[in-house]
Amino acid sequence: MSSDIAIDVRGMTKRFGRLTAVDGVALQVRAGEICGFLGPNGSGKTTFIRMLCGLLRADEGSGTCLGYDVIRESEAIKRQVGYMTQRFSFWEDLSIAENLDFVARMYGVRNRRDAVRATLERLGLQERRTQLAGELSGGWKQRLALAACMIHEPRLLLLDEPTAGVDPKARREFWEEIHRLAAAGLTCLIATHYMDEAERCHRLAYIGYGKLLAQGTVEEVVADARLTTWEVTGPRLAELAASLRASPGVQQAVAFGNAIHVSGEDAAALDDATRPFRGAPYAWRRTESSLEDVFIHLMDRLKDNARA
Repeated sequence: MSSDIAIDVRGMTKRFGRLTAVDGVALQVRAGEICGFLGPNGSGKTTFIRMLCGLLRADEGSGTCLGYDVIRESEAIKRQVGYMTQRFSFWEDLSIAENLDFVARMYGVRNRRDAVRATLERLGLQERRTQLAGELSGGWKQRLALAACMIHEPRLLLLDEPTAGVDPKARREFWEEIHRLAAAGLTCLIATHYMDEAERCHRLAYIGYGKLLAQGTVEEVVADARLTTWEVTGPRLAELAASLRASPGVQQAVAFGNAIHVSGEDAAALDDATRPFRGAPYAWRRTESSLEDVFIHLMDRLKDNARA
C-alpha cells in the first residue's frame, strides 16, 4: 500500500442474521484527508466504522487501515486510532483531567501527566480541568471526547456523528480543530448528517442501506448524479409540490426555505412535466443541484435493507 493511503478497503460486508448492514463497501482515504461519511440512520455508517477499528469483525472483505490488515491485524489498528462514539461515553463523576488520565492509562501513554497537560492545553480545556464531566454542556463534552481521542497521538480519527446536539458555535470550533489536525497529517473519517458539514470535507462517501452509493469531492458527487433542478417560489408551495410529485419526469419536489426544489434525471422529461405549472403566481429558476438534492435522489433509488 502507498504510504499516503490511510484506508484502503474493498468488499467490506457485515451481516446480523438476515440483515446485511454493510454490503460490499470499498473505500480509499488518503493520509491527512478529511472524508465525510454520510448516510441516514440505519445506513451502516457505525457498523463500517467499527469494522475499520477492529471492534467488529467483517464477514467478508479485505484491505488495510494504516498499513495493517483490517481482518488479521485489528489489535495493531486499535492502538493507532482515535474513535469518538455517537454518545458521550466518559465518566461523569470524574473531572476532565481525571477522565483524560484514565484514558491515557488504558493506552499505556508514556509521561502520562505531561500528555494530559498538553492535551488540555491543545483543546482549550486547561481552565476547566477540575470540572466534572457530568456538569459540561454538549459542546464541552464534545471537546473532552475529542481530547480523549487524541491523548495517545493516533494517526486516524474515526468520529461518529460528533457534532450531534451541539450549538452552531461549538460545531464551527470543532471543524476548525479538525482542519488544523488534518493539516498536521492526521486522517479523519467523520460520519455526519449535516450537509453543511459535508461541504467542509475534502472528499465524501455516501452509504445508504448498507451500499456505497457515491464518493468523491462535493463537485464530483453532484456532477455524477446528473440531476436537473429548478427552484420555485410563490404561494401554496406545499400544494404545488404535491401536484408535481404526481407528474412523470419529476423525481422529487422538496421544500428549501421559502422555495421548493424540483429535480429529475431526465432534463427533457422534467421540462415537459413542469411546463403546465410555470407562470403566475410562481417564479421558476434553474439552479445548481445541492448535496441534499443529490442524496435524497440516491436514497429514493434504493430499497430499505431492513425491509427486504
